[in-house]
Amino acid sequence: MSQLRTIGKTDIQITPIAMGCWPISGVTSVDVTEEASLATLQAAFDAGINFFDTAYCYGYDGESEKLIAKALGEKRDEIVIASKGGIHWEDRKQVRDASPARIIQECDESLQRLNTDRIDLHYLHGPDPEIPVGESAAAFNELREAGKIRSVGVSNFTLEQLQEFHAVCPISAYQPRYNMLQRDIELDRLPWCRDNEVSVMAYWPLMKGLLAGKLARDHQFDPQDGRQKYPMFHGAEWEKNQDFLDELRTLSTEWEHSIAEIVIRWTIQQSGITCALCGAKRPEQILENAEVMKFELSESQLETLDRLIAERGPIQS
Repeated sequence: MSQLRTIGKTDIQITPIAMGCWPISGVTSVDVTEEASLATLQAAFDAGINFFDTAYCYGYDGESEKLIAKALGEKRDEIVIASKGGIHWEDRKQVRDASPARIIQECDESLQRLNTDRIDLHYLHGPDPEIPVGESAAAFNELREAGKIRSVGVSNFTLEQLQEFHAVCPISAYQPRYNMLQRDIELDRLPWCRDNEVSVMAYWPLMKGLLAGKLARDHQFDPQDGRQKYPMFHGAEWEKNQDFLDELRTLSTEWEHSIAEIVIRWTIQQSGITCALCGAKRPEQILENAEVMKFELSESQLETLDRLIAERGPIQS
């Protein structure tokens, strides 16, 4: 089934599943190889995914953007590329710099790495406390007017920051975390995006892998695993999440879809959600995610899931 959706008020058409290209950067995963990363990008394209989400800081030296160019460069006109600027690395530490000069410099470098003449959707990766939002927004206007980018987005913004940026440079997309258990955007930012015809591109649809249902209740995290810093992976929150997953396992058997497929499908069927970003570093991971584009959840199935989510209750994230 064709499920192409439109980014904001643009004419850019995307699949409701995007490949999130942070994992292939190799920054937080030790088992990333170029061969597997290239194969994963190709598998995503072959499975019908046309939307690839990367960033200037995905890799200490732009590895993610360079891999996209290497794997899919010949298919440039068949894919939609989103990238982000405003965060870079210094001595392997992330530095926020959303000054206009830096935004323009990073965009130019991203274009070189991607070996392309335009970025379809370019985000400000996050607010810079040292730079007024309006100044950053003006730089994005400049990039759009120069034809270097086709549309503008922002990520990790508050409602007030969204409004301030949008007043200077109209945005087409907003990228926040959003999943079954982390739904705080529903209070303010999601309604604002719906009212202003701004697409919402949700990251962490699987809640950093937890909602894939593959972490056993007695799972021991590697000391290097960054997920340990989140309360959702500890104590009472962990037990509640595992109880919730047990309920999803029952539905998974009954509905004949994996837990991950059910969770991601629920996400992209929520009002105002245009796309779910699914990170992958191996072909089999993105192929499972692509299956989500082949079915829909019925109204009764959505009601069942909403009841289970309500019973789980608010989380400490």
